[in-house]
Amino acid sequence: MSLVVSKGNQDFLYQQVMQLVRELSDQGTLLPGEKLPSLRKMADKLTVSIPTVKLAYQTLEAQGLVEAREKSGYFLKAAAVQLARPKRIKLSREPVSVNMQVLIEQVYDAIHKADVVPFGIANPVAAAPTDKMLARTMRRVMSMAGSRAINYGAIDGYAPLKKQLIHRYLDFGIGIDNQELVITNGAQEALTIALKCVAKVGDVIAIESPCYFGIIELIESLGLKALEIPLCPDDGIWLDDLTQALSDHDIKACVFSTSINNPVGSFMPNHKRKQLVELLESHEVVLIEDDVYGDLYFGAERGIPAQAYSKKGLVITCASFSKTAAPSYRVGWLIAGQFAPKARRFKRAFSCSTSLINQWTLYEFVASGEYERNLKLLRQKLRSNKERMIWCLQQSLPTTVRISDPQGGCVIWIDLGKDYDSIKLFHLALDEGISITPGYIFSATNKYRNCIRLSYGLPWSERFENAIVKLGELLHLAKK
Repeated sequence: MSLVVSKGNQDFLYQQVMQLVRELSDQGTLLPGEKLPSLRKMADKLTVSIPTVKLAYQTLEAQGLVEAREKSGYFLKAAAVQLARPKRIKLSREPVSVNMQVLIEQVYDAIHKADVVPFGIANPVAAAPTDKMLARTMRRVMSMAGSRAINYGAIDGYAPLKKQLIHRYLDFGIGIDNQELVITNGAQEALTIALKCVAKVGDVIAIESPCYFGIIELIESLGLKALEIPLCPDDGIWLDDLTQALSDHDIKACVFSTSINNPVGSFMPNHKRKQLVELLESHEVVLIEDDVYGDLYFGAERGIPAQAYSKKGLVITCASFSKTAAPSYRVGWLIAGQFAPKARRFKRAFSCSTSLINQWTLYEFVASGEYERNLKLLRQKLRSNKERMIWCLQQSLPTTVRISDPQGGCVIWIDLGKDYDSIKLFHLALDEGISITPGYIFSATNKYRNCIRLSYGLPWSERFENAIVKLGELLHLAKK
């Protein structure tokens, strides 16, 4: 195929450029998630004007074949699949006690097996590792701080890091008192403390459905009851279902991903976050917002934390650096507001303090600007990986399969259809050296046995593409 367009052709020049991009896509020369040549480079190659190439790219964008990313260029998208989104489920009638530990333990064991393809772990930082940057930063901290860096830190966190986080929230118009913010050992401890602040054994906690299994296991360990609220695959929970649940049940608190949901990847828009907070506060119900994926959005702007819309102080925000900088550092935080005195007491009882050297290193990492620079790169890589994974899934799985379209984060949700058993597929895949997460553990009421979650938070390679092909080959063995 020649990279030449002709003025003598009956098609306009921009249409010929469009056709060329389609041919590159069809031949596999240009794959979903990959960047198209820049406007100038393509214009030089084809001996056409830059406006001609720009018009071609913009028209392809309007047709859904390519995607423009601010200050990054144009990228090829996976072809849209009709009826790809997972179906809406029914609202649960009653809250339930939870028992998921055995299967969750099996999933964790699979994640840490040597040499497996790690589709089962949501670790987005792996797509743009920070290890070398953080190693340099920690050496600098050790040189400056000496023995102070290995001492115990303050119970509620390293003061300069807290101040830095408070300044970041000011960008959203959220003013936080220093005493309201508590540094924790990851977001999981933050969520634990938040629940302990507002609920007691036997209380009903509303959760998304599907919901991150760590939250389900946490509710189980605290002796609480879970009430599942169906999740829209595009923009978060269905507020009409939540309204019904608030009318029917004595809900003590809600734990919702107000930014990017795990496992579906839906993104709750700002106006809906505002409606959510107003709805819950009208019923005097606490919202515990899980905002760990908030900075991994794919859209033009980050969503505003629900904290910003609270009028009664009934929102507790939980977040961490685990998904954006350093999973093993275990540095998270919660904005506890009026519950801060309780939160500090629980923090002291649970773990006394969080690693000072890790907090100090992350403070320097953020202050230097390296965190934001790597975060931008991470979002770009995850977005490209998502397109690549969707394309691979389309090639390898039956056309009846439904696939979510994540608006951020690092995981994708796949509804295989009622004839398939994700637990069978989990064990079959593990035998082939592939770790996946069965959908069954994302529900307190045994839903989603026909679904799986896959992570694209990886340094993409041909090995991962081959693993998706293998999953497609194994699927017929996973029928019920």
